[in-house]
Amino acid sequence: MTKIVYSHSAFSLFHLCNNFYKNVEVFISFSLSRRCNTLLSQPSVGYHSHANLQSLVSSLIFAISSCSSISYCHALHCQVIKSFNYCDGFVGDRLVTAYLKMGCVVDAKQLFDEMPKKDLVSWNSLISGLLKNGCVDNCFDVFHRMKNEMGLPLNEVTFLPMISACTEMGAIDEGKYIHCFVLKLGMLTEVKVVNSLVNLYGKCGYVDAACRLFEGMPVQNLVSWNSMIGIHSQNGLSLEGMEMFNELRRCSYKPDQATIISVYQACEDLGIGKLAEAIHCLILRCGLFMNTIVATGLLNLYAKLGRLYASQNVFNEMFSPDKVAWTAMLASYAVHGHGKDAIELFELMVKEGVAPDHVTFTHLLSACSHSGHVKEGKIFFKIMSEVYGVQPRLDHYSCMVDLLGRSGLLNNAYELIKGMPMEPNSGIWGALLGACRVYGNIELGKEVAERLIALDPSDSRNYIMLSNMYSAAGRWRDASNVRVSMKYRGLIRNQGCSFIEHGNKIHRFVVGDRSHPESEKIYAKLEELIRKIRKVGVLPKTQYVLHDVDEEVKEDMINKHSEKLALAFGLLVINANRPLIITKNLRICGDCHSTAKLASLIEKRTIIIRDAKRFHHFADGLCSCGDYW
Repeated sequence: MTKIVYSHSAFSLFHLCNNFYKNVEVFISFSLSRRCNTLLSQPSVGYHSHANLQSLVSSLIFAISSCSSISYCHALHCQVIKSFNYCDGFVGDRLVTAYLKMGCVVDAKQLFDEMPKKDLVSWNSLISGLLKNGCVDNCFDVFHRMKNEMGLPLNEVTFLPMISACTEMGAIDEGKYIHCFVLKLGMLTEVKVVNSLVNLYGKCGYVDAACRLFEGMPVQNLVSWNSMIGIHSQNGLSLEGMEMFNELRRCSYKPDQATIISVYQACEDLGIGKLAEAIHCLILRCGLFMNTIVATGLLNLYAKLGRLYASQNVFNEMFSPDKVAWTAMLASYAVHGHGKDAIELFELMVKEGVAPDHVTFTHLLSACSHSGHVKEGKIFFKIMSEVYGVQPRLDHYSCMVDLLGRSGLLNNAYELIKGMPMEPNSGIWGALLGACRVYGNIELGKEVAERLIALDPSDSRNYIMLSNMYSAAGRWRDASNVRVSMKYRGLIRNQGCSFIEHGNKIHRFVVGDRSHPESEKIYAKLEELIRKIRKVGVLPKTQYVLHDVDEEVKEDMINKHSEKLALAFGLLVINANRPLIITKNLRICGDCHSTAKLASLIEKRTIIIRDAKRFHHFADGLCSCGDYW
């Protein structure tokens, strides 16, 4: 026979829970087994036979495992105290896990402290649960207590959540501390532990340390290779990441979903379209195309590389696209300026029974903004909450301000900002500032720029835009004062550059660049193109040269912009039946935009330019943006 004895703290909790438990109907509604219900009515202190106790334990474990409410969990906790005061540690572990699953961290920690018997499973469960609840700092406190109070050796289940906590926090010093323990205990042969350490070092930017750990592994698995590919891509080493991917294939590993997702990032960074096509073939060969996540990632990749038609093909071939896939396709239309297609896709999405969420509406409003669909954008903003129950967030307000601003409705945009139920962020003010620059509203632009600078004094873009506004208005002294302020704060303007793919290589150009081996031919082609444009009566838009210099100098400066050099190079080397795809790290200027439109007409070529905001598709003298850029 087993005698039940209370601890002092448990006795207090018993009285608290006992009153609660008597009035909780939800406890009965969960229908425990008949045996458990019988035992619940027994006296709180007494003797149970071993068989009765085992039956009660089994019933309680079953009930705790299916626990879905705090009240039910409290009632079960009460019964544990009444019946046997945690004489079976496994029941206590299950209760701790149940509390943590429902986010009751305080209750879980208090219960854990009261448990008289704690084994390795108990400590590991607490650490894992705390991590899942975002209590990363507490994980380290529990880990140190565990080392001091437990006589048992630590195992990999202990270290995995600890390394994960370090990764989440970016706590490299603590991670090294855990690494030392792993090394001391001889656990560097445990593949899961080493993979976690590799991921930790990679996420914290210590790529060399991650590589040394990877190379020192006695056995590497697919997770190891996937981590290394992802680490290189995330740290700006996309070419090395692709080399790791090729090495993985040489080692006869079959890529999985995680492999392909990691490779997508590298492909996007490298910007090589042929590489994306090769990955597409591999996905088909490996039978991964039916994986919705993989297919959606491919759709995104093609769109970001300027190949909207390929994105459409991928989406049309998907067997059963989910909400994420629909939204990804809608986002692709938005960034490429195909507002009408985005609206039609949204209507089809709703018709197919797929409920839109806040992300869907962000891209839908962005599509309206980039295409000048003011009326439609206002309607979608209204029905978003009234029909679909999606409350407007900062991103939605930013899109609406952008939509109104691009259309010249600056006062409407400003009134919308003032009526927002939350504080506007830099994205919202930035959208209005961009519109003020386009429409030359200096006074409002100055006020908005001051708000932006107050929000983020270290963002050079706000100073540059204000300086450019002053320059465009001929207020050279004001522009100079803004640039002096930038210099005083140590801020540097990013250099504009343009990229174009040819011959499995990315060619980079900056303004006035003559470093390319084919510079002479490039400049000759550019001069020929400019002569043709002048011949049809179009003059350079020198107002986009924001320097106080002579008109002749302005024209020479604007003719050497990086976009024009990339365009001339593309006309020289890229086959006439293929589009020219150019990427610009900053926003395209008005003169380069006009030049690309005329070049598409004169040269009879399709030209696609991606700037910092969106894609511009030029064909037959027109741009997909409708000049809303």
